[in-house]
Amino acid sequence: MYKWFALFFSLAAASAPSAQPLIAPGTVQATGASTINVNPDQATLDVSVITNGSTAQQAAQQNATQTTTVINALKQTLGATGSIQTVSYSVYPRYSTSPGQTNTVIGYTASNTVRVTTSDLTLPGPLIDTANQAGASSVSNLTFGLQNPEPAKLQALTAAAKEAQDHANAIAAGLGGKTGRVISAQESATAIYPIYASGPAGASTSTPVQSGPVSVSATVTITLQLM
Repeated sequence: MYKWFALFFSLAAASAPSAQPLIAPGTVQATGASTINVNPDQATLDVSVITNGSTAQQAAQQNATQTTTVINALKQTLGATGSIQTVSYSVYPRYSTSPGQTNTVIGYTASNTVRVTTSDLTLPGPLIDTANQAGASSVSNLTFGLQNPEPAKLQALTAAAKEAQDHANAIAAGLGGKTGRVISAQESATAIYPIYASGPAGASTSTPVQSGPVSVSATVTITLQLM
């Protein structure tokens, strides 16, 4: 009885009309890109103080004294145009490099790095000179950027979206059709901040600095109905 029922069910299922799959409408996909060059309105640079001592405490104390001197000098030059923030701090042992003494601690090193940010683009040079004169060990990562990159990103995205739409229209026309509604859109935007050369403190008593443009790039990929 069970076998006959199973056979009947199989035959009935086989004879039932198959469901027709839904056919998705034709689509066209295109990508647009745009790059906007914007004048920077902010500069940042990293100032490091590195000290050595026979003990970790001695290295740290010397570093604290020297870093305080450097920060106070930077604050005087910076005024109310920006900020100073600690970005890294470490105290670590130094080992002998003599053969057979690789695990021998010969002293300790303390390192403190602060990031100086200013909205006055005439100050990077004087800030570098101030750090050098106050006893900084190194000045690095001088970067010009934007306090708020969003308006430039929106401008670049708008231009990229228009280019993507133009490309899609051209593709559709080449196929003898036209574009319909937008099905999906994906965006990507990046800001490229130029980084200038860095080096040890004390390299110059007067440092000329010239800022360059900030490049903001965007890419938009859209998918539209093909009619």
